Amino acid sequence: MIVIVMGVVGAGKTTVGRLLSEQSGWEFADADDFHPPSNVEKIRQGIALNDDDRRPWLERLRAAIIHWINDKHNVVLACSALKRSYRRELEAGPEVRFVYLKGSADLIADRLRSRQGHFAGEQILSSQFADLEEPDTAVIVEIASSPQQIVAEIREKLGLA
Repeated sequence: MIVIVMGVVGAGKTTVGRLLSEQSGWEFADADDFHPPSNVEKIRQGIALNDDDRRPWLERLRAAIIHWINDKHNVVLACSALKRSYRRELEAGPEVRFVYLKGSADLIADRLRSRQGHFAGEQILSSQFADLEEPDTAVIVEIASSPQQIVAEIREKLGLA
């Protein structure tokens, strides 16, 4: 199974994804690591990425997902996957499941203000919410509780408890 933990910047994708992978004994990957340097620099400057910026990133992610599926690896991937078209690109097989970390803009902005050491900050949050097309078929988890509680809910909803 490939579990894609999705949501806007600051929703907790990496924190929750790492914890889920640790508890499951699965590999963890962060979609941020698949961005070309030009995308990272744009985000660092608070410039929202457009579909053209994201295209090579999505192609790299899809190739990795296909590789993981073919090699029968269980992986948790932290990835924004904001638009339906992006999720269709990433859904390389029935092994792919999406988990949407849902939260209010105020809660996430508060988290981003206290976050350090990450290239994406509060300045791109509004553009992320503008791009977000909430998923219809994902497991949806509210992010107001602790990462441990969120992971427990994800594990239960995915039948991994």
